[in-house]
Amino acid sequence: MPRKLRWTDVQDLAIELEEAHPDVDVVNLRFTDLWKWVQALPSFEDDPQKSNEKILEAIQAAWLEERD
Repeated sequence: MPRKLRWTDVQDLAIELEEAHPDVDVVNLRFTDLWKWVQALPSFEDDPQKSNEKILEAIQAAWLEERD
């Protein structure tokens, strides 16, 4: 059984977001969209309220690294 991801699993979330949204402009991404997309990932299971701007910035940065 695959493990469930939490907000702190920044690198794993970035990998799954890249697979789910390969054509997204990650640099100009709105955090409201990123927040929704993380929660929509099948492997994600965490409290939506545990997210914050710092976590979303870290996910965005990891996603950019994943593209390189």
